[in-house]
Amino acid sequence: MLKSMTGYGRCEYQDSNLRMTVELKSVNHRYCEVFIRMPRQLGSFEDRIRTLIMERISRGKIDVFLNWDNLSDQAKEVILDEGLAKAYYNALMKISAGLGLRDDISSSTLAKFPDILKVEKKDEDDEAIWAVIKTAVNDALDRLIIMREKEGEKLQKSLSDILCSIESHVSFLETREPVVVREYRDKLSARIQELMENNVVDETRLAMEVAIFADRCCITEELVRLKSHISQFRDIMNMNGAVGKKMDFLLQEMNREVNTIGSKSNDLEITKHVVELKSEIEKVREQIQNIE
Repeated sequence: MLKSMTGYGRCEYQDSNLRMTVELKSVNHRYCEVFIRMPRQLGSFEDRIRTLIMERISRGKIDVFLNWDNLSDQAKEVILDEGLAKAYYNALMKISAGLGLRDDISSSTLAKFPDILKVEKKDEDDEAIWAVIKTAVNDALDRLIIMREKEGEKLQKSLSDILCSIESHVSFLETREPVVVREYRDKLSARIQELMENNVVDETRLAMEVAIFADRCCITEELVRLKSHISQFRDIMNMNGAVGKKMDFLLQEMNREVNTIGSKSNDLEITKHVVELKSEIEKVREQIQNIE
C-alpha cells in the first residue's frame, strides 16, 4: 500500500498532574528530517522523540510541536533560608535597640526581605514524563500515518489510471510498428515504378531497402522493456514500506525507452503517441514526488 508524505496528527493528554499536546505535520522531502519545537525543560527528550518518529516514518519533513504544563500542586516548593532570616532579624533588633524604636518585627516583615523565601520547581521524574511523551507522540503518529495512508490510496488510484493510459499507447505502438514497414514498402515500390516507368522493379533490391528501413526503425525491444517496466511499477505499488525512490528510478527507465522510440520513429502516428506517453510519464513523476 502506498503512503503519501503529507499528513497531520494531533494528540491531547491530560490527567490531574499534567497536560500535554503533541502536533505532527509532514510534507514531502527526499529524506526523513524531524524538526522539534518544545519547552526548554523537555529538551533532554529531543533525541528520543526523533528516534521514535524515525522508527515509523521513512521519508518526509516532519514538524513536531509539543506543549506541556505541570498542573500538580506539588510541582513547586518554597525554600526558607533560615540563616539569612536570623541575620535579618538580628540586624533589625540592633536597629530597634540603638534607636529606641518599638519592636514590631514579625514573620511577615522578614518574608519581605530578598532571598528569605525562594520558589523552586521540584525535580521531575524523567521516566514518568517520558512515558507520557511517548504515548502522546505515538498516538499523534497513529493519526498522521492514517492520513498518509488515505492520501496514498488516492495516489494509487490516480497512478493506476495513468498506467492504463500508458499501456493503451504501448498497445497502439505494437500494432502500428509492422504497418509502418508495409506502408514504407508500398510507397517505395510505387515511387520506383513511377520513376522507372514501364521497367520491372528489382524485388531483391526492394526487399533489401525495406529490410534496412525495418531494422533502423524497429522498436520491438524498447516496447518489451517498457511493458516490463510498467509491470514492475504495478508490483511496487502493492509493496509495503518506502517505495518512492524505487518508483522514481523505474520511471527514469520508462522515459528512456520512450525517448529511444521517439528517436527511431519515422511515422507521424507513432510520434503522436510518443508525445502522449511523455505527457503521461510526467503526470506519474508529479504524483510520485509525494510518495514515501
